[in-house]
Amino acid sequence: PSIVHDENVSINLHRQLRAVAGESGKIDAAAKYEMTKGKRYVYEACPTSSCLVELDEEPPGELDKESLKIALQVAKLLNAKIVDEVLIMRKIVVDGSNVSGFQRTALVAEDGYIDTPKGKVTIPTICLEEEAAQKIDTSEKHVTYRLDRLGITLIEIATGTDIVDPQHAEEVAARLGMILRSTGKVKRGIGTIRQDVNVSIKGGARTEIKGFQELRSIPKVIDFEIARQTDCIRKQEIIEPAVRRAEPDMTTSSLRPMPGGHRMYPETDVPSIPITTAMLDDIEIPRLLEDQIARLAKDFLLDKDIAATIISDNKGVFFERMADRCANLKPSYIADVLLSLQKNVKKQHDIEVRPSEQEFESLLIQINSAAVPKEALIDIIALSYKEKRSVDEIAKRFKTLGDQALEKEIKSIIGQNPGMPINALIGKVMGALRGKADGKKITDMVKRLCSYIKSH
Repeated sequence: PSIVHDENVSINLHRQLRAVAGESGKIDAAAKYEMTKGKRYVYEACPTSSCLVELDEEPPGELDKESLKIALQVAKLLNAKIVDEVLIMRKIVVDGSNVSGFQRTALVAEDGYIDTPKGKVTIPTICLEEEAAQKIDTSEKHVTYRLDRLGITLIEIATGTDIVDPQHAEEVAARLGMILRSTGKVKRGIGTIRQDVNVSIKGGARTEIKGFQELRSIPKVIDFEIARQTDCIRKQEIIEPAVRRAEPDMTTSSLRPMPGGHRMYPETDVPSIPITTAMLDDIEIPRLLEDQIARLAKDFLLDKDIAATIISDNKGVFFERMADRCANLKPSYIADVLLSLQKNVKKQHDIEVRPSEQEFESLLIQINSAAVPKEALIDIIALSYKEKRSVDEIAKRFKTLGDQALEKEIKSIIGQNPGMPINALIGKVMGALRGKADGKKITDMVKRLCSYIKSH
């Protein structure tokens, strides 16, 4: 399984990697550079997330069919031409991030594009490839890697030279991220969708910048790189194509020479996969997140920011189901419950809760039928977690009072507090009957009964 951050390390192995010639018969410059460092690599692993494949002691199985299906979905969303047959290649990587000394990669589609406000941006290639190992520690002679994420499937998307300025680069990255998230199949969070930026200016050389963690840093890093190359040109320094690392202060530092085609050669252990018409017909094209947000806002009269949060939290399908089943509740109320309940329970009861869809569904249906009042929702969830009982058990304590029982309770409280100002009386009744009736109904009934008592 794809377990990341597995800390139960019980396997250690050491390797020293060397560069070999690619299909062209030549050794790649970047691979040769890494080999000259002479470092040894230490790999940590455990049986729950790694097997002999990750340790490079056993040939891999076939390419994962679900991953290929998702890549084909993405290719269609990017208007790309899908290849007739997926061929697996080895890309030589000897910095230690792959135990075998190479990364498997496969071209899935090419010649795609996305539309942006600043023009069409081409997508020359879409590939499937393996995630690398995670670097844990480094010293002069050794680098230590953890193998828990090694081999997890990645989709690599390359853009053409159509990005017109640093801000446009950020916009393109954001749109690609939105398209990927629209599949519902990609991991989320900082670092799960990564972007490398290639910068070249007149008189300079192509520089690939790696290490971006946040989209908003893209324009700043590009601006710094343009300034760096401009300064080198002014000083008449030679600028070689290279790979550089983005630093926290938005500058870049040297990593290695620019890799090229010499690092590629065919994978002999994994069979190719023909892409048939039947396979393509079976690919469902998901609705883009931006379209899902617009539809929620229009069809359910939701604020666009609220609709966006529901979609980004993967609650869109559940929200629509609840809106259809709970006709007596406003969609805006259902959305507020889904997005704010945990925060409100924490605020009022200082309890961390994570209600399941089943718990949300049960309570919303009971509120919709007036079996329990809206005001009881927070208390029910809090008590359910505090007492380790089901929400349905706790909800029985908060059954809505009928009109006759409610009127009797309110009359009793009014009788015990003669002469109390109306607002204070409403507050007292609310406190006593909290979670047993709708707040507006209580207020209206207190006012009506007080008016009746006063007139008689």
